[in-house]
Amino acid sequence: MHSQPYKMSTINWNGVYPALLTPFDANDAVDFNMYKKNFDAQVSAGVDGVIIGGSLGEASTLLNKEKKDLLIYSKEIAPKNFPVLVNIAEQSTKEAVALAQEAEANGADGLMLLPPMRYKSSDEETVAFFRSVATNCGLPILIYNNPVDYKIEVTLAMFEQMTSLPTVQAVKESTRDTINVTRMLNRFGDRFKILTGVDPLALESLVLGAHGWVAGLVDAFPRETVAIFKLVKAGRIQEALTIYRWFMPLLELDIHPKLVQYIKLAATATGIGSEYVRQPRLPLSGAELAQVQKVIKDALAVRPTLPDYLHLTPLEYA
Repeated sequence: MHSQPYKMSTINWNGVYPALLTPFDANDAVDFNMYKKNFDAQVSAGVDGVIIGGSLGEASTLLNKEKKDLLIYSKEIAPKNFPVLVNIAEQSTKEAVALAQEAEANGADGLMLLPPMRYKSSDEETVAFFRSVATNCGLPILIYNNPVDYKIEVTLAMFEQMTSLPTVQAVKESTRDTINVTRMLNRFGDRFKILTGVDPLALESLVLGAHGWVAGLVDAFPRETVAIFKLVKAGRIQEALTIYRWFMPLLELDIHPKLVQYIKLAATATGIGSEYVRQPRLPLSGAELAQVQKVIKDALAVRPTLPDYLHLTPLEYA
């Protein structure tokens, strides 16, 4: 058990955190060369950390050994002090704790933690699940609040019960209710950092005060994603809005059940991904493939010229 005193974080939580894709090759093995190509593109674009093995990373079809190998490899290729977070999405508390401890032992810098999978736990059970991981692991934790896809909402009352847990430090806010950003800030101030988790609501959430962005289309368009974040935080909203409006047809690919196939197709088009997915997912075909390809092609045809966003200074209130 960890009894460390409360500290804000070893992770800043401000900035863009890609939920990385897991690229596969034609033989259904993890393609580490393509993974590195995408990873390097994220780092050079100015992201602030990465999350591996999430929904976009096809966590449900990855073996635990593959997740471990991805973590170890990520730490090998990451710049010094660059946070690598591991997603924990498990059915049992015991397994979630074990995998959190294994991630810590293998060099992870933090965790993204989902509520229990498959079983729709009560509020009390969900908080107990989070508490068990938080008190048996020393890593900073990002709670993933996505009732739309996972049917369990982490309410403000539940966060209130977790204020005493020093490792629970942030939330991936994916309720799709932007009012929740203000509710969290009004209730807890800076106690929980808020990272928007829905691409087509990102700019709005950042303007409302979200500290970061767990992004999806960043896997194909890292520079545009980071540029929007940096411009908003520098108070240059109109410039961010111009890029955001261009980006929106692509960002909406993030809120479809086939977001993995869609975003992998986009990453293939920009040269930092491949289309291979792991079954039961299947490659796109027919009219659906043509429709998604058109969205990507139309966007690439008018891809905006970006300002020198990496050197922007955030405003104090942002």
